[in-house]
Order: sequence, then structure tokens, then C-alpha cells
Amino acid sequence: MRVHGAAEIDRAIEEAGAASPTLQVASEDLVTPLARDKAADHGVQIITEAAAAPAAPTQPIARGGTPPRAVPPGNSAASEPMRPPSPALYRRGAPLHPDVRPAAGPAASRPDTPARVVVIGAGHVGMITAQRVAEADVVDEVVLVDVADGLAAGVALDLTHTSGLLGFGTRVRGVSSLEEAGPADYVVITAGKPRQPGMSRADLVSTNAAIVGDLASRAARTAPDCVLVVVTNPLDEMTYHAWRSSGLPSERVVGMAGMLDAARFQALIGLTGAAQPRRVEGVALGSHGDEMVVPLSQATAGGRPVTESLDQDTLTGIVDRTRTSGGEVVGLLKSGSAFMAPGTAAAHMVLAMIRDSGAVLPVTARVRGHYGIADGYVGVPVRLGRHGVRDIVELALAEEERAALCDAAERINERVQVLDTLPTRATGAMVS
Repeated sequence: MRVHGAAEIDRAIEEAGAASPTLQVASEDLVTPLARDKAADHGVQIITEAAAAPAAPTQPIARGGTPPRAVPPGNSAASEPMRPPSPALYRRGAPLHPDVRPAAGPAASRPDTPARVVVIGAGHVGMITAQRVAEADVVDEVVLVDVADGLAAGVALDLTHTSGLLGFGTRVRGVSSLEEAGPADYVVITAGKPRQPGMSRADLVSTNAAIVGDLASRAARTAPDCVLVVVTNPLDEMTYHAWRSSGLPSERVVGMAGMLDAARFQALIGLTGAAQPRRVEGVALGSHGDEMVVPLSQATAGGRPVTESLDQDTLTGIVDRTRTSGGEVVGLLKSGSAFMAPGTAAAHMVLAMIRDSGAVLPVTARVRGHYGIADGYVGVPVRLGRHGVRDIVELALAEEERAALCDAAERINERVQVLDTLPTRATGAMVS
């Protein structure tokens, strides 16, 4: 018997691509209530295979007793104890049985999974990132870090209070320093000054470079084997600066930009009625800003090229709106910037690496010779694995799309030359 949780629904959606997602289960398997809810929400069909051989009977368990032992047919001797059920088996809001509460200490309950994800910055983006990672229930601990007194601890406690509602056993805690957080498998940097109305991402370069440089170098000292995921704007420049400041291998320093921009493109195509957003395929390359490239030659809606579903003027308008969506949100909020989609996009990257699925996702990564770009950080499709970037994926772009990508890389390289004049270990206060 297997237990199928919400993570398998996510995997089925990812693997299906443009096709209708399905999850095959054996007749004796259990599908958690949370997984069934997610399947219904996302149109995943659960297919039950033919019945397997009858399972061995088990001994009843008295209230407050120990887990039952399986009894092989014809043998009254008890076998090894069955493992306690997953916390995800309990419907939302139900109390957890004492036997399935997470044990203390990193990696104590799930030794084969990454022990810890650290999210720096307990503001809106950091909070959403932490929530999405925690509720996936595939890591032992998520730690929020923020220098604001009590902020990280308060957000962490609030997230912990949702564990019964969302059915996860991930521990969540909040601390005031990276050093207190301890070693981690993944460190997500969301800390920095947010954009205000009228500001461009580039306006944040000098302010956020000091913050990101300091955090990246400290993260590398505290967690020398970690993968750094940068969310702070201006994204392309800050990812390069984090790599340079940390001294980590470039395949272990990536930026979130393309994930967010591709998600915005999917959502905007969905608003036209051409297809539901989850059935829109598309990538966002280049920079997280004016030089963003959305190659329409690679985009589909409902399995058909988007150029067959929408006219060129509509597509041009959608690409332009994708490029400026961050500023549109800033203008509407009046104070602060987008956080729901950025936090979810960052968590999606971390979860893809944790699951080691080899998923191809658009991220900001260092290229060396790919797409005709000699060297530098730029948005490209990469295959992610447990330890960061496995390899760069080269798409068959149209000539003008490839030229636009090369131009974006050149513009980014020009801007990071300013960062090369800064100390490799800048100092700066961390803000949420």
C-alpha cells in the first residue's frame, strides 16, 4: 500500500505539460484528502488500477496503544511494526496523532529529504515563500530570518498555526540572524528595499547591493553547501552580485526572475480565454525588466501555438504587459510591491530542486557560450536538480528572439560593471 499526497498531484501536473494530468493509484493505495482536494481544484484525474492481492490482516489497536503489526497469512507471529500514518492523512483541521508529530532536531523525521530551507526576510515575499515550501511537506524545517525584533518569530508561529488546516508537518521557526538559523540546503534571499511608485528596478542597485552582498557572503560561511536563490531586485544584477560575494560555484547561485515572468505571461494569456493558465506553456528569458524576452515561437495555449489562438496585436500587448506587470502591481498597491506571485515562484524553484525532478524552468543563471553569449548571468531555461543548475537548455529560438536574448545579456553585463567596483563583501543592514 502506498500513500499518495499533494506533492504527487503537483508532480502529475508538471509532468503532464499540455496534456490532461492524471495520477494512477493501486486499489489498495490511500489518497490523502488534501491530495484529492488539490486534484479536484486542478483537474487531475485519479485513476485506480486493478485490485492487487489481498493485504495481510492486521491486529486491532486499542486506544492509546502502539501501532498495529502486520500478520502474514498462516503465521500468528507479528512482523515489523507498520510506520505511523503520514500527517497528510488527516483532513484539514483534525488534530495530529502523537505518533506523527515531527521529532525534534533537523532531519530527524525524514532523513532522505533536505533538512532545512532558510528564507531571509520575513516581509510579504519571504512569508509567502516560507508558507509554500512548508505546506508542500517535503522538508523538515523552514527558518525565517529577519533583524526586525520578533517579526520572523511571529510570522513563523502564525505559519505553524496553519499546519493542522493545511496538513503539513514541517517545522517553522523564526530567528534574527543567519548564524542562528544554522546550516541549510537552500537559502532564499528576499531581503531588500522594495520598489515604490515611480521607481524602476535599477533605482535599487546601490541600496540592495550592500544588503545582498553581505547576506550572500554570510550565507556561504554558515551554509557552504547551500544553493542560493535570489529574489531581491534588481534581480539580474543582484544574482550576479550574490555569486561574486558568496564565492559559491555559479551553478549554486540562481535568480527567480523567469519563473515569475513566465507565470505572469500564463495568467495574462488565460485572461483572454484562449486556455486556462495551467495549460499555457511559455518561458520568459533575458532580463527581469525592459530587456525581457518572451519567445512566442515556444509558447502554446491548450496544446496549440499561441500564434494560432491570438492575433499579433493581442500577443504584443500581452508581452508588453508581462514586462511591466511588476510596476502595474506597485502602482495599484501604492506602497510596497508584488509578493504573492514572487513568493510562490521562489518556492516553486526550491521545491523543484528538493524533488530533484530535473524540471526545466526559466531562471537567472550563469551562461558560458550558450545561445552565443560568452559569459554572464541572464534569464535562460535550465534543468534544476538537488544541487542547483544541472545544465542550460538551449531552445530552438527564432533568429530575432535569439538576438534579443543576446542583447539582454549585453545590457545586464554593462550594468553589473558598476557592481564590480564594490567590495566583494559589502556590509549592510538586512530589511524585510
